[in-house]
Amino acid sequence: MITVQNQIENFKLNPLTNSKFISTALATYTQNGIKKNWEIVQAHDSVAILIYHKEHKCFMLVKQFRPAVYISNGNGMTIELCAGLVDKKLSLLQIAKEEIEEECGYSVSVENIEKITSFRTSVGFAGSMQTLYYTQVDESMKVSNGGGVDGELIEVVHLPIDKAKTLIYDENISKTPGLMFAFMWWFEKFK
Repeated sequence: MITVQNQIENFKLNPLTNSKFISTALATYTQNGIKKNWEIVQAHDSVAILIYHKEHKCFMLVKQFRPAVYISNGNGMTIELCAGLVDKKLSLLQIAKEEIEEECGYSVSVENIEKITSFRTSVGFAGSMQTLYYTQVDESMKVSNGGGVDGELIEVVHLPIDKAKTLIYDENISKTPGLMFAFMWWFEKFK
């Protein structure tokens, strides 16, 4: 198991130039005769996957450091679904398959990945689309320890089913709305 260390030093904000993943803009428009402007971020769409481990009877999540969260809470560690940006010319299912293997270490065929729904994220400033999926794994599908690629520091977390509802409402743990929605979907469908 990989343990993500949170030893952050010399953290500072710098102007963003030559961005690879986002761009900022000032939207100007007239709405009902009133001139308005709004700062927006244009960002990639993404996929996220709720993974259920059949043998361990648990959810597989990822724990990682997020600099934007660090600004807010001084810790920056989040618990999230396995997820990734749509930044390649692949189908959403193929990107989901790759993320499951890279982050969690399991090889899942695209035929075994079920779409739950799609929704907009960060609607106040970005509005990117996230497509949410579900899959099940077992140990025969394990191909690595996961942990991410290209310097990502991702810890795979095994969360027992009976702890999921507690996690949803634990405000001391930084998590995404997609994670909370995915748990509620799972409990409605399978319990």
